[in-house]
This record gives sequence, C-alpha cells and structure tokens, in this order.
Amino acid sequence: MQSMASPPVMEARTPLPRRPAPHERDGRQPAPDAGARPHPQHRLAVTAIVDREVGPRRPGAIYQNVGGRFEVLALVTNPNEAAALLRRDSARWAVIVRDTLRPDGQPFAVGSVWTTSDHLIRSAPAGAPGRAGYGPAA
Repeated sequence: MQSMASPPVMEARTPLPRRPAPHERDGRQPAPDAGARPHPQHRLAVTAIVDREVGPRRPGAIYQNVGGRFEVLALVTNPNEAAALLRRDSARWAVIVRDTLRPDGQPFAVGSVWTTSDHLIRSAPAGAPGRAGYGPAA
C-alpha cells in the first residue's frame, strides 16, 4: 500500500540564512598567520597574575581566615605539580600549609586566592626566597 502523503518538494524551500560571524574565530575565517596563537600569553604576565593570586603567602608566613590559622610551608608554582597536588587540571600554583590551631595539624595543599577575608599574622622572613624551590625551571 502506498502512502497518501505526497513527497516534500525540496526545491521550493529557500536556504536558511547563515548566522553572523561571532566576535571570535570559529573556523570560518582564514587564519592570518598559521603559527600565531590568537591570544599569546607572556610568562611575565602569568607570573604577575600568580603573585597577585598568592598574595603574601610565602614560606614562613602565617595567615588567618575563617577556616583557621595557617603557616605556609611551601609555594609550588610548577603547574604540573600544583595540578597533581590539588587534583585539578587548571591549577597554576598551590600553597602547602599547616593549620597551627590544631595540635595534630597535617600539611595540605590549598589553591584558593588571597582575598580580603585573609589576614596576615606574620610575614615571611626577609631572607626567605619569594618562591620556594618548587617553581618552574627558568
């Protein structure tokens, strides 16, 4: 038995309009230079961002927030090591701290940025390196 409906006529339909080009590249535009990245990142800019996010937390510093009072044991700026410590692929740095209010405080890694709710109790010693020996090779 044949169907009572007639087959659709495809020629009569007009093509749908294409979406306007977005403000970023989506693959339809030709690449200006095959080797260039669309958003180059400079090492100095990344270092400045990490320094701003870490704040005054350097080895030897003590700071306090709503979670407790913490002594900074190490600053890890190698992204691969930080990602492994925090179990987060996007980590660029990690701070290894110990809670000084707990008698059995064990060291652990944190990746939270320095905020206005964090208060510096004791700054890092003057002779301490700005970055512990855990940074990326220069």
